[in-house]
Amino acid sequence: MKILHIITRLILGGAQQNTILSCRAQVEAGHEVLLAYGPIYGPEGSLLNDAQNCGAQLIEVRSLRRAVLPGHDLHCYGSLRALIRKFNPDVVHTHSSKAGIVGRAAGWHCSVPAIIHTIHGLPFHERQSSFERNLYIAVERWAAQRCHCLIGVTEAMTRAFEENDIGSGQRFEVVPSGIELSRFSQSHELRASTRRAYRIAPDAQVIGIVARLDRFKGHDDLLDILPALVARVPSLRVMFVGDGYHRKALECRVEQQKMQSRVVFAGLVPFNQVPSLYQAMDVMVLPSYQEGQPRTMLEALLSGCGIVGYDSGGVGAICVDGKTGRLVPTGDTEALADAILWMLENSGQRALLTQAGFFHAQQNFGVQVMSNRLEKIYNDVLGR
Repeated sequence: MKILHIITRLILGGAQQNTILSCRAQVEAGHEVLLAYGPIYGPEGSLLNDAQNCGAQLIEVRSLRRAVLPGHDLHCYGSLRALIRKFNPDVVHTHSSKAGIVGRAAGWHCSVPAIIHTIHGLPFHERQSSFERNLYIAVERWAAQRCHCLIGVTEAMTRAFEENDIGSGQRFEVVPSGIELSRFSQSHELRASTRRAYRIAPDAQVIGIVARLDRFKGHDDLLDILPALVARVPSLRVMFVGDGYHRKALECRVEQQKMQSRVVFAGLVPFNQVPSLYQAMDVMVLPSYQEGQPRTMLEALLSGCGIVGYDSGGVGAICVDGKTGRLVPTGDTEALADAILWMLENSGQRALLTQAGFFHAQQNFGVQVMSNRLEKIYNDVLGR
């Protein structure tokens, strides 16, 4: 089978990790795989090296940009049509909003036998203006009619599309985003050495966010409640792991709150070192306003770290309140503070939730499970 994956940017993110792991598994299964991507820029980090080692052919489409740029977008459409005609794939599988819109249009024009789009996160949300939100919904409706199957990484993704009349009459599937389970483990020695490296006391309580520094990821919400958390937990330390355009604003807030001794900006960390940071934490918090399937929550659970999150997008598929973690209404900072404090002050119950989450991750989110389900969908659409 010849498979063309198209994604907007190979930055350090969940959709990108999903796509690269899919490519690797498909190459290992004997398929011919080509991965097309747009220019990689910005402070969020790059997964280009991982892509180069996944076994797929790579091609950069320089006109494929995240921003709405009509001239670039039209040129990108032409470039992708030319690429499709040259490669002649059986399957075009698009990822992320811009690549999904332009890639599906190009694939449809070229009569590709199977056009698949994965919804890794919603391009529309309540924090947008009504005009912007309705525009994204209208464009997604148009693009949905130019593919054979829409895949959500969680049921929340497909449900949001259906509720907004996107893909009416189309085939919907849910395929959880797989992660490399063997990369994550639990080690008391690694916990101690990582804390020493960041000058965090062995007996301190540590919470953190592992995400790009973006205004929708909820770092500001955590800073809003930080004084109240510190008042209850004097030893509390906070780790922000990742980088992004919102970093300077966050650093200014921390300075204004005089919390510099409490908050660690770890910055971009090589992926092979990320497990050690989960080990150093007691609770990984994700107060995100826009989320598909939060891979970082799975990684935290596999590393023995408790989780707390907003009930946004597909977070609830992993953070099941009272079963694998604590889930609170999106934007409710008072409930967020209560959940974090409950996790910190009830270590025994936190350990039980985390253990249940560990087994949930192991059973449902492996790469092979994802790869097998994708291959079945491809073959079903192709009529094989």
